[in-house]
Amino acid sequence: MNSLVDELARVVGADHVLTAAGEQAPYVTDWLGKYRGSALAVVRPGSSEEVRRVLAACHEAGAIVVPQGGHTSLSGGATPDGSGNAVVLSLTRMNRIREIDPIGNTITVDAGCVLARVQEAAREAGRFFPLSLGAEGSCTIGGNLAANAGGVAVLRYGTMRELTLGLEVVLPDGRMWDGLKALRKDNSGYSLRDLFIGSEGTLGVITGAVLKLFPEPRARAAAFVAVPGLDAALGLLAVVRERCGDRLTAFEFMTDVCLDLVTRHVADARLPFGSLPAAAVLVELSDTDGEAALAERLETALVDAVEAGLAEDAVVAQDGTQARAFWRLREGISEALVRAGKAAKHDVSVPVAEMAAFVREAGAAVEESAPGARPVVFGHLGDGNLHYNVLRPEVASEEAFAAAAPALTRRVHDVVARHQGSISAEHGIGQLRVGEMSGCKSPLELELMSALKTVLDPQWRFNPGKLLPPDMPARRPVE
Repeated sequence: MNSLVDELARVVGADHVLTAAGEQAPYVTDWLGKYRGSALAVVRPGSSEEVRRVLAACHEAGAIVVPQGGHTSLSGGATPDGSGNAVVLSLTRMNRIREIDPIGNTITVDAGCVLARVQEAAREAGRFFPLSLGAEGSCTIGGNLAANAGGVAVLRYGTMRELTLGLEVVLPDGRMWDGLKALRKDNSGYSLRDLFIGSEGTLGVITGAVLKLFPEPRARAAAFVAVPGLDAALGLLAVVRERCGDRLTAFEFMTDVCLDLVTRHVADARLPFGSLPAAAVLVELSDTDGEAALAERLETALVDAVEAGLAEDAVVAQDGTQARAFWRLREGISEALVRAGKAAKHDVSVPVAEMAAFVREAGAAVEESAPGARPVVFGHLGDGNLHYNVLRPEVASEEAFAAAAPALTRRVHDVVARHQGSISAEHGIGQLRVGEMSGCKSPLELELMSALKTVLDPQWRFNPGKLLPPDMPARRPVE
């Protein structure tokens, strides 16, 4: 493969082809340190044309390719295996804001643009790009698209699929599809855009995107609400939606276990109540109108909820500082979990109306599988996405819990399936969940997905071992 490395150096420049182990280290270990691989080379193209030439060379040589953006995957979706045969294609040099159209409310960017930079560019143009994630300072638009990222504002603005109008994609054989259209209506055939969004780098490399922009919110109102439980939280969601309509931007749920962990393990997290509630909801509204009117709407909705027994207490943020303190409680849960010990983590979605039943049934399954384990349940209640994490029982060793975790996860995911849900709401399948695809997809779904993969990547050399098992009975890689 030395001839391939030499050709890649001719395409992108020798300085951007990394072959030494020390240089490759940040690219072959995943963000969480769970997966470690090795690579023939890490290639850093600087343009879509260079990506095209790199992939054409890899196709000619029969090389494995692992596309990579900000490398923030929580499922090992952009980490190569340990064979040392893969070319890791890092797009971080491709970071141009290509065009902003404030009239059409669009922004066209390179796939390697960091999410925070896109948000900033939109603000500078007096517009708003709503995707917001904990990793927004390092994740890239290409990775957001490959995983169909969601975040905290899906309730109002949707996932990356809803936020995207057009794509530019280089196929595994080096051909480029220019689908960078800023059209909101295009009823002229199959939506190729939607095929590549959420494909986790298994079908091609997204090199550019046209994204939707929105009027910049001028006012925000936030409240932290104590609720008796998940059923009441769902009732509160209905009340706030009825009173506030599309102004409802975020509706985040967390149990008392979450709040207890945060207040014990995160130094700057403070509850706005005198005692620990059974559960809580963080509600945020946003609008282009004044803050006083928005706060009044929120307060009216909360009064109605209290009178209906759906809320026990509520504190409306008086300023941005207090609102950020509310968000610190929500965002500190993941940090607190790390400090609290080993946990089995699940990123699931179920229909909103099924969420309370799911949590009850999953809790019973957890207690049966691992008595004394503590479910830590939080997430984006308004769009049906829960992070259902399970802390090990205090009497169990980390080794014993790690050994029991796969069976525990299977039980949780069985409950998800009974409620017609998904085992991956926003974190992706990657290599973490690839072995579970046959349990959550029908044979026909897997056959169709496999057939699409084979059409675009006949040798199954693009990001192998991710999303689709290579030994699927419906379709096998071409020898």
